[in-house]
Amino acid sequence: MFLLLVPGLAYFLVFHYGALVGNVIAFKEYVPFDGIWRSPWVGLGNFQRMFEDGEFWHAVFNTLWIAVLQLVFYFPVPLALALLLHSLTWSTVRRFVQSVTYLPHFISWVIVVALFQQVLGDTGMVNSYLGDAGLSTVDIIGNPDAFKPLTVLQVIWKDAGWGTIIFLAALSQVDEQQYEAAAIDGAGPWLRFWHVTLPAIRPVIVLLLILRLGDILSVGFEQMLLQRDSVGPGAAEIIDTFVYYQGIVGGDYGFAAAAGLFKGLVGALLVYAANKVAHRLGEQGVYR
Repeated sequence: MFLLLVPGLAYFLVFHYGALVGNVIAFKEYVPFDGIWRSPWVGLGNFQRMFEDGEFWHAVFNTLWIAVLQLVFYFPVPLALALLLHSLTWSTVRRFVQSVTYLPHFISWVIVVALFQQVLGDTGMVNSYLGDAGLSTVDIIGNPDAFKPLTVLQVIWKDAGWGTIIFLAALSQVDEQQYEAAAIDGAGPWLRFWHVTLPAIRPVIVLLLILRLGDILSVGFEQMLLQRDSVGPGAAEIIDTFVYYQGIVGGDYGFAAAAGLFKGLVGALLVYAANKVAHRLGEQGVYR
């Protein structure tokens, strides 16, 4: 049985833990032709440049702003959808709704962005209807002010259905007798949710929230990269795209590695802090 774990362990050891050694280029002026070990050592020079770079802090601000919007508006949606699906008694309708909501998760971001452009773009379906009706058109896809709410809407449409899987699994473990006892005592739907459902799935909510906080600086590299040219880097530049353009496109690998290492350290600290808060509140958290 343990041999079945070998491929998965090998993947993480080679491509995750083994790759951590490459972070040393964050402290070097990395030259690909010289290799990692022969490239000149610059110490904290890349980090000093990074902290003095206004474009980096602009990317950090955009990343945090989009992450907060996703945390506030996206995170509750899978829970609400799971509660809705769990309340459906007709299994045929339930399976149909599940299939429809799960499907967008398997569509690549290239297709998702193209679909939104066909609907909300300057020459998309919405503006075509508005033009035919004699009304003024609206530029949503190319509007930098509407970009951040649009990205949250795209994430909700694509991944909300997939996010309900864990919540549905947690809801299936709630004892139905507790609902019956609460109903006999006169508790309505809201009170049953507040005093029965929510306490039962609270550990799962806390766990997913901690994991989301750890990944809060990763707000969708491919999604942002595909739309960066239409709204400009002022609205769509995040840490991941900043690293891509500085490192892969610009060839400043050490500087880009420093930005990526900064992102990873912040995520680890957020997980640690959120886990400590969960322990203080009496929850198990991610680890003890």
